[in-house]
Amino acid sequence: MSSEHIETIAIREQMERTQYLEHSAPLYLTSSYVFEDAEDMRASFSEEKERNIYSRFSNPNTTEFAGKIAKMEGAETGYAFATGMSAVFSTLAALLNSGDHIVSARSVFGSTHSLFTKYFPKWNITHSYFNINEVDQIESLIKPETKVIFAESPTNPGVDILDLELLGKIASKHKLILIIDNCFATPYLQNPIQFGADLVIHSATKLIDGQGRVLGGVTVGKAELIREIYLFSRNTGPALSPFNAWILSKSLETLAVRLDRHCENAMKVAQFLEGEQQAQKVKYPFLKSHPQYEIAKKQMKLGGNIISFEIKGGIEAGRNFIDKVQLCSRSANLGDTRTIVTHPASTTHSKLSEEERLEVGITAGLVRISVGLEHVEDIIKDLHQALNS
Repeated sequence: MSSEHIETIAIREQMERTQYLEHSAPLYLTSSYVFEDAEDMRASFSEEKERNIYSRFSNPNTTEFAGKIAKMEGAETGYAFATGMSAVFSTLAALLNSGDHIVSARSVFGSTHSLFTKYFPKWNITHSYFNINEVDQIESLIKPETKVIFAESPTNPGVDILDLELLGKIASKHKLILIIDNCFATPYLQNPIQFGADLVIHSATKLIDGQGRVLGGVTVGKAELIREIYLFSRNTGPALSPFNAWILSKSLETLAVRLDRHCENAMKVAQFLEGEQQAQKVKYPFLKSHPQYEIAKKQMKLGGNIISFEIKGGIEAGRNFIDKVQLCSRSANLGDTRTIVTHPASTTHSKLSEEERLEVGITAGLVRISVGLEHVEDIIKDLHQALNS
């Protein structure tokens, strides 16, 4: 019996059982696979039959994980990667040629920004940025050589929201590939393909794993595009390990219940921060004060677990706040069961110039909170004492 409910897909969509009739999917720790005879080997390598050949190409565990994400996102198929950034790089590298052009939101993850500004120019791949609040500029940035529109929503670390439906219409009008990094929302909270995205990327290291254990990434979407990404990745080797795929596939089984609590806690923490004198410009997608609140409500089921705010006193006040937390973790990761606080200006985005940081809304006092699953009163108590100490 099939289901369209994401919670059921995450639990019941799995590989075929072996002769042992295991209830939970087994772990396939093998680098390669054997063949029945020479003809079987020939047909497999010529791709006349679909089967596992080598775990850099495919493995039952990685196939299961990518298949689950694809079905949860409403995509045709997918491919799993060793990390979220290997998914971003491989997806773009597989689809772009020398001379091609990317139109991207300026608010992207720091490593994605580095790809656009430092590495892709080596291969004559250029980009143009549009600001979150200037989406009306997008069409003016499109050139004859433009091939991709790329965006995150919600963005990292500013928690801004882009109108995915608008991006989908622009991409369709100009026959461009729309790629959405859906890491902060996960397939449970948002499905960009419903709004016109051709490909969706996740850093599975974050909320999909949800417990800070393993690295992983995945790209899902249209089969003809995933085919190109697969062929590129088969030869360049960024494949997800079977063990990590097994962990991540099991993690999906609890994604919905975890996200429900993450979002419930985050909403309460965001409301608390709005009442704190030391906290300014609190941004959480489901707060009515969020600049893109209506868009968030249109395309997201819940607001996610990430909050950003500015602390009075600039970079020193931000660092002091980080020093003063006792319960919350100081880490650059996010999406963990544990609440994590980060000061982007002095850590994750410190390599950007001050001008570059301000372009994406990263002020000296900006703090990002990844709200975890501890009791919300304990989270709030720790944040309160850190803000007021």
